[in-house]
Amino acid sequence: MALKAIIHKASVSFSDLDRNLYSDHTLTIARHPSETEERMMIRLLAYVLNAPANNDLGSLEFGKDLWEADEPALSQHDLTGLLIHWIELGQPDEKRLVRVCGRSKKVTVYSYNSTAPTWWAGLAGKLSRVNNLTVWQIPAAQSQVLGALAGRSMDLQITLQEGVLFVGEGERSAEITPVRLFGAE
Repeated sequence: MALKAIIHKASVSFSDLDRNLYSDHTLTIARHPSETEERMMIRLLAYVLNAPANNDLGSLEFGKDLWEADEPALSQHDLTGLLIHWIELGQPDEKRLVRVCGRSKKVTVYSYNSTAPTWWAGLAGKLSRVNNLTVWQIPAAQSQVLGALAGRSMDLQITLQEGVLFVGEGERSAEITPVRLFGAE
């Protein structure tokens, strides 16, 4: 018998004070049975941070990465179907990153494990010529606090100011300071 996804619903109000962008998102997230709440919340955060201001270049969509190995966590295709943004979570290997950097206009990785600096140190020199890759590290302690905000139904307020994310859900909150390991602004 196949395992079924766990459905989470999130209403997100996002304020990017650094760029004067404001958006509201109503999201339905299918969480794979093996996916932790921490990873799901990093996926939700990646969605909010990368959602385009409008759908003129296509919309950002959740992928089937845990169901199908060759799929991203999130992707954006333009209106012709061309892949323009591939988003990975965790610590993908060098071969995967080189392959997807050749397939997509832009590739972003969000690593949230405490071993991310060691993982990246082993890859950084091998990927120095890739110009469409950006790698972020979410400190492990902060991602764990973010994971604790997960629920089947969420009403989140997320504010980005001076590179720091403030995520609130009712009385609970998390402060996230992503660290750019690689890539241009």
